[in-house]
Formats: sequence, C-alpha cells, structure tokens
Amino acid sequence: MNIRRSAAALAAATVVLGAAVPAVAATPSPTPSVAIPDGLYGTTDPTYDGVWRQSLALLAQRTTGVTPADRAVAWLTGQQCATGAFAAFRADTAKACDAKLMVDTNSTAAAVQALAALGGHQAETGKAVTWLKSVQNADGGWGYTPGGASDANSTSVVAGALAAAGQQPAQAKKAGKSPYDALVELSVPCDKDGGGAFAYQPDKKGGLAANADATAAGVLGALGKGFVTTAGKTSAASTCDSATAATPSGLARNGAAYLAGAVADNGYLKSALPGAEDQPDYGNTADAVVALAAQGATEQAAKPLAWLEQNSAAWAKQSGPAAYAQLIFAAHATGADPRHFGGADLVAQLDATGPTPQATTKATDQAADADADADKKDDSDSGYGVWWIVGVFLVAGVGIGFLISGRGRKQQP
Repeated sequence: MNIRRSAAALAAATVVLGAAVPAVAATPSPTPSVAIPDGLYGTTDPTYDGVWRQSLALLAQRTTGVTPADRAVAWLTGQQCATGAFAAFRADTAKACDAKLMVDTNSTAAAVQALAALGGHQAETGKAVTWLKSVQNADGGWGYTPGGASDANSTSVVAGALAAAGQQPAQAKKAGKSPYDALVELSVPCDKDGGGAFAYQPDKKGGLAANADATAAGVLGALGKGFVTTAGKTSAASTCDSATAATPSGLARNGAAYLAGAVADNGYLKSALPGAEDQPDYGNTADAVVALAAQGATEQAAKPLAWLEQNSAAWAKQSGPAAYAQLIFAAHATGADPRHFGGADLVAQLDATGPTPQATTKATDQAADADADADKKDDSDSGYGVWWIVGVFLVAGVGIGFLISGRGRKQQP
C-alpha cells in the first residue's frame, strides 16, 4: 500500500531490469535533483513519489477535518494525463503525456482516493477510474504499470480507489475475473509457511512467500476498503481458515491473522535490506494497524499502535508527508486522536510540510468556543445562563528478489 523504497533502488530496478515496480517514497535527500514545485507537500525529490505523497497528505488532511490549500489540490489535479492516468511525477505539466512517460496504477489509484474524499472532482476521478479499468489484467488484478504482472499491493490500492469512487470492486471484471480472484491467487495457503498472508507476486516457480506489506494491503483490498477506514465489527484474528480462504471475507480474516501473529511479540514488523541487520519497519507497522482494525481485530491492533506512538516520531520527521499520513490513518482506524499521538500533533506536523491549509475543524471548534464564551459572558451580564457543547471532529515480495519485486526489503515478524 505504501511506498517506502529508495529512489535509487527504484531507478535501478527500472533501468537495469526493466521491471514493473510499485511506487515508492524516495529516501529523504539533502539535494533534490528537481525543484520542489509550489503546492507540493514535502521537501524531498518528488520524481518517484510526488503524486503518491501528495495524495496521502491531502487524504489525511481531509480525514482530520483539514481543508487543504487550493494550490495543493491544484498541483495534484494538474498531474493527471489526458487519458486519466497519473505518473509518479510530471515536472512539466504543460507538456502532454506521451508514450515515454511511465504512468502507473498506484499513483492513479492514490489520487482517486484523495480526490474522491475531497469532493468536487468527479471528472478527474471518473477519467482515472476508466483508465484503471482499461489496464486491468485478465486475472482480475493490476500490476504497477499497464501490462505488468498483477501484484497484491497494486490490486488492493486499485480496489480501494474503485470503492472510493462509489463502485463495487467485485463488479470490476476482466475476462470474468475480479480483483478478489487475483487476490485469491496471491494468498498463501493455510498449510504453507506464512499461511494466510499475501505474497507480493509469485516467484519464478510460482511459489508464494508471505510479505507483510502485501498482506496489509491485501486485507484492505479483500475488504474493499481504501487507505482510510474505521474499525470493522469485532472479529478477533486467530488462525488461518482454509475453508473460507477463497472468499473476500476469508482472505481478509486470514491475512489479519497472519499480521496479528507477526506483531504479537514485540508490537512491530521488521524489515532489512540484504546483508543488513533487521530494523523496525514503521510504515508497514502502521499499515498493519489499519488492516487489523479494518478487519475488526482492534485488540491485536492495540499493541502495534502503542509502539508507533512511542517510537515513530523520528521516522515520520525524516520520511515526511506520506509517513505522517500513514500514522494518521492508523490513529483514525483505531479511534485514536492523531492530534495527541504519543505526545505529538500529527495533523499539525503534516500541515507544516506543505502549503498552509485553508481551515481545520480544530480551528473552527476553537472559534466556536470563543464565541460561546463571549455569549456566555453577555448572557451572564444580562442575567441569563447558556451552556454550549462543542463537538470535536475528529491516514517484492519477501524473498522474491530485491529489485525484481520492487518491494525491496525482506520483512519478518
């Protein structure tokens, strides 16, 4: 679901192998190779993640009652090609998109989710959805780029986009296959190692290796939900059940069971580059929280959420808008307050990475409080008492090959 590989890795995979790779959030660089456009969130090179991080930022703002700056929304809509597709980043939007521009399903689907939430962008989302359907694979899924082999992450983010646009993912079929059919083929059988999890893609021999990132995305895809969701009906994730593994609900439940087991011991997921020591994977952990909550496994989501509250501040500050958005999505899914997340105001921190928003629900509530106090004072002076109640409203598969899969890190519980 998210993009957390280095720009260098993406470039290497694209140039050296010509592989279709999922969108990534570029590792922060002190010297971006391109100028940061006006209206874009974040200060790192947007070449590989501009549309993705902007979409997540705007979606997270909308989720927390923030009205984004007009120029921030205009920047995103201005990235769209005439076909309806989005590329990771277009430096020159005055130039029409051509065959040399690599458009992708992840950027397009993320933009759909953001613009649908903001409202008033039916033309843009309609064209994007039409394009997404036009590049659906015969197995019912989507690859990162048109014609690329289906993967769990791309299939799931597109399913979330379809749902955000008011469509039923199950009705999006190619050659009689829906996204759910593709996800079934990417789900690790219960009697195999990592049973219940999703693989990013099959390996060269058709084998499936459990991938935490793909699993978090796959759970949401199976549920027909996007990045933003609230907790589902309580349904404790326990063990993989092969009897229902071919159904959307069974796929989601089995995937959640795998994630619950992966975070049970220390509260976070791990990842490592080849040859490097295992490191906590903050982004995947945040995604796991969202997936667990969406499935209704709120009890299992509590431990990784608490771990993120205590440990994710430095990661989010370094990683930027998309990271803040992921944490906001995790807080929102579990009913936590993103404005008081481990002592930090994630909403304010996200807002500070880009154009000043037009308004926020919080600001509106504060203004209402001030008005209420003034009215109370006036009424008190004239002998009347008034009670005001102000409501506050509340973001490669493992072992398949670092460059080929594009997920770029081995993930472990």
